[in-house]
Amino acid sequence: MSAPGQHLLRNRLLTLLPESDYAALRHHLEPVELPRQFVLAEPNRRIDHVYFPETGIGSLLTLSPQGRMAEAGLFGYEGCSPACLVLGSDRGVHRSVMQVAGQGYRIQASVLVEAQESSRAMQVLFSRYCHALSTQISFTALSNAIHQIDERLARWLLMCHDRVTGDSIPITHEFIAVMLAVRRPSVTTALHILEGNGFIRSERGFVTVRNRQQLEEFGRDAYGRPEKEYERLLGPIQHNSKMVVERGSVRPVSVLLGH
Repeated sequence: MSAPGQHLLRNRLLTLLPESDYAALRHHLEPVELPRQFVLAEPNRRIDHVYFPETGIGSLLTLSPQGRMAEAGLFGYEGCSPACLVLGSDRGVHRSVMQVAGQGYRIQASVLVEAQESSRAMQVLFSRYCHALSTQISFTALSNAIHQIDERLARWLLMCHDRVTGDSIPITHEFIAVMLAVRRPSVTTALHILEGNGFIRSERGFVTVRNRQQLEEFGRDAYGRPEKEYERLLGPIQHNSKMVVERGSVRPVSVLLGH
């Protein structure tokens, strides 16, 4: 079964493709379930497929030689993974894994590379996404270095909230601890701070955002700059109950190319 018509898609990159480029990819896009902990790519292994999530959230994990890990970045409906393929590398340095289950499409790496080589518009689109993703990764490093755990957690929850429909994020304390590279008691304490201020509600297996504006204010400069860069290049990143992106509400690829 191939992908549906372009107007029915949620994935931002597929939606922004010129119709002719999407037509060239459509019958190669395979619908896939993306369960939690599903691995999309391993570090230093040849890339077989690139995934375009429609729903769900994935994480890019950096692994140490001893097997310790921390989240370098995350992605959802606004992107694809592994993104390094579209920059000319057949393998990456991150483990790409789903942290919130969803659905999407995948395409063979060789097919995507061939299609991109024949389309300047596709090259620009994917390059702009990779730039936005690298901006996010660099600000994650900055946040890990200068912000307190409660501010880092606020940033991380806001980034997840951007990529889900509604206000509830299905996530556990243990997984948050792994993503932020901190001990679980530190996560519990930070969640209590955010909940005590009325920003969120933390329940077993779920965190619900109750007051996004105040959560953003609490996070101060930990959140926002990468999101503004993504918006400058590709349109608003939020995909929740307060902002559902429709085809036509984002800039067409001709605008991205400066035409």
